[in-house]
Amino acid sequence: MKIIKAAQAGTVESSDIIVKIEPAEAGVEVVLSSSVMQQYGKQIEKVIRETLSELGVDAARVEAIDKGALDCTVKARTQAAAYRAAESTDYEWRTKA
Repeated sequence: MKIIKAAQAGTVESSDIIVKIEPAEAGVEVVLSSSVMQQYGKQIEKVIRETLSELGVDAARVEAIDKGALDCTVKARTQAAAYRAAESTDYEWRTKA
């Protein structure tokens, strides 16, 4: 999936995360701000990177502002922002068996 424009998903409400994605030349850069950075910062970044990898995104700049979101919310917001940024409607929503 190729990121072609800036897009975002989520809110800055409690227990949510806002994920902003924009095009980059190469690599995935993640800038994270979180109210639980000390405890869960590495895990949040891991979920963002894994989600983008699953979608085939290999070049993007991501800015995330977390307010205590669960992993499933981080993944959903990252997916939504990536699809919007790629202008794609080829959704593959599924659960792992």
